[in-house]
Amino acid sequence: MRMEKVNIKWEELGFDAIQTRSMFKATCSIDGKWSGGSLVPYGNIELSPAAGVLNYGQGVFEGTKAFHTSKDNIVLFRIDRNAKRMAWSTKRLCIPEMNPEFFKNAVVATLKDNFDYVPPYGKGSMYIRPIVWGTAPALGVRAVSEYTFMVFLSPVGSYFKAGVRPLNLKVETDYHRAAPRGIGNAKAIGNYSASLYPLTMAKKEGFDEVIYLDANNENQIEELGSANLFIVKDGIVKTPKLSGSILDGVTRNSVCKIASELLKLKVFETDVTINELIKSDEVFCTGTAVVVTPVGKITYNNEVYEINKNQPGPIAAKCKELLSAIQRQEIDDPFGWIKPVIKGS
Repeated sequence: MRMEKVNIKWEELGFDAIQTRSMFKATCSIDGKWSGGSLVPYGNIELSPAAGVLNYGQGVFEGTKAFHTSKDNIVLFRIDRNAKRMAWSTKRLCIPEMNPEFFKNAVVATLKDNFDYVPPYGKGSMYIRPIVWGTAPALGVRAVSEYTFMVFLSPVGSYFKAGVRPLNLKVETDYHRAAPRGIGNAKAIGNYSASLYPLTMAKKEGFDEVIYLDANNENQIEELGSANLFIVKDGIVKTPKLSGSILDGVTRNSVCKIASELLKLKVFETDVTINELIKSDEVFCTGTAVVVTPVGKITYNNEVYEINKNQPGPIAAKCKELLSAIQRQEIDDPFGWIKPVIKGS
């Protein structure tokens, strides 16, 4: 099909919500199964002031992207993995467990109805936000009786306003992102609200983001508020292991596979100490929003450590190059990660 675009200044895209044509909406009772649902016009929603999500934070979400590729297709990237993680997150927060097929069908339907908002090849991507809230009212602390699932999306550019450059990070020593055996490994909305204050304070000090420490062992690092973290030393790649309080990032998993199977590097999911972090040859972060972004400076206990002379490292650059090439169908997809949704003319 011929894919004409809406009138948007694609070169000026940041990482902000832009209104599109429609969004998907479905509801489910606590003892029911997800089914039905439909596309509705994009717009505001109405909630009771006693809604479970507003009072007790009972909500989870996902983040994935669609791309207009070099082959003139619109594709999704690793949507199966997002669907499985949504199933886990809903179950963990006592929300009716999301059926992966229902999830994927809702995402595809929303994308198809808003295909003309997908940025042209090479000018950004379509960020897709599936989200579930406890929307029935409740005063007591409990799982509420009804839930709403929605999918909305927005064309986006770079996550960081200054564009692609090595990040300036701070190791956070006063606050933790998540507790062991808590919900750090679910994509729960509360995990992100907990990171807002440390992030706000860090940005006032000139940092881009913060690195959180393991709440059990503050000599070990975990992740950023919005991304997973990798280090490289002597050609060996390491990322903190999934200990129960770290999110199992889709991009994290993808970079592990690219580095080990395509670049033939040794990759370890293991404990990573602060000492290893500050002595690394390269540090980079990964996520659906940030993709693969290098780190240039790290401040820990008021000491500033420069990583790779504040320049992007070669392994991070190669991982990003290969990941982006797969997502945009510039090279063959050796892992079966791409799902074509709309084929161009």
